[in-house]
Amino acid sequence: MATTHVFVVDVNTFKYHLEYLFAGTGAKDSFIDFNNSISTQLHSKTESNLVGMIADGSRVRIGDFVIFYLQQNFSQGIYEGKFYGIFQVSQVLFLDNNDNNQFLKQQLNRSLTFRILIQPYTVYSQGVTEWEALDEIRYIQSPNQMLWSLIYRKLKGNRGNTMITLYEAERIFQLISAKNNNYYLSGNNFTFDIISQKIINSTNNHQYIGRMEQINIFPRLLNKFIHNLQFETHLQAYILQNLENIFSNENIEWIGNEVSCGVGMQQIDIMFSSTISQTQRKVVPIELKSTVAYPNIIYQLQRYIDWIRQYYLPNIPSIIEPMIISRFIEDKTTQSYIDFIDSFNLFNDNNNLRIRYIEFFVQNGNINFIEVNY
Repeated sequence: MATTHVFVVDVNTFKYHLEYLFAGTGAKDSFIDFNNSISTQLHSKTESNLVGMIADGSRVRIGDFVIFYLQQNFSQGIYEGKFYGIFQVSQVLFLDNNDNNQFLKQQLNRSLTFRILIQPYTVYSQGVTEWEALDEIRYIQSPNQMLWSLIYRKLKGNRGNTMITLYEAERIFQLISAKNNNYYLSGNNFTFDIISQKIINSTNNHQYIGRMEQINIFPRLLNKFIHNLQFETHLQAYILQNLENIFSNENIEWIGNEVSCGVGMQQIDIMFSSTISQTQRKVVPIELKSTVAYPNIIYQLQRYIDWIRQYYLPNIPSIIEPMIISRFIEDKTTQSYIDFIDSFNLFNDNNNLRIRYIEFFVQNGNINFIEVNY
């Protein structure tokens, strides 16, 4: 299994995504000056927004799937948004900075700073409308079968790269296939025909020849840690980049970040699914703190778990293994630490769940993660 990522495009960018087989996100005016660097000239809010995009891209793995969402645009004849696919990731996240040398910047008419490369998987010509995917309920037996990841994205604002769950991916794949009577395009060269609003075969063979700079935010994270500055978004991106190394004993099959779990603003910082056996899997919602942990985190986890039980488990039966990752607490005899552990134990007694508690610390210029037994 693999994660499916939905990238938002317009008519113009979609054409070049198809022709050059890539996907990307970016902020129109920002030049990334903090890559592999300890400092930045950017405003903290701008930096955080850009690192959030890096975090979104850092969950992408080779072999993952990509769906494109073509935005509604009345002036261009796109009267409702549509989902197109299916593509597969062939190169993970890289940086092509926002300057005059950014590949295809003039043609795209915007800066797409963070990019991945893709290849055809099963490419269908017609797209599924937003109404068909999100509003049509004739074949829905229960609310938990709706595509909530995409509904939440629509309600909460525009994210250029949104993951969907394994169940949601299976459903949207089926919708796209059925829309095309199970007929898919052959070949490796594609473009977008705006008149028919279809992906079509192309006789041109375009080569992606842009810069592919590796993204390294760890020096910036470390500098923020040393100076006691907020770095939770940086930490999220770093963990997503290194998830398989940090959790080397897990057979990870799906990765999500900022996972919406309600029409409010609740979002699970990181969530992953892993297989235990051929018939068992578990889902791990992670509450991430760059500060030391505190008892109220337990209530946030409870909300996440309630949502997972109602909307996730009916579609993907799993064991829930909630987790907290926070800064190392040196003095574990303090009352605040004792209160925190007591909250853990009370939560476990009430919910028959074991919460995993992991602390991170910096040593010799490296960040380390250690699980605390309580």
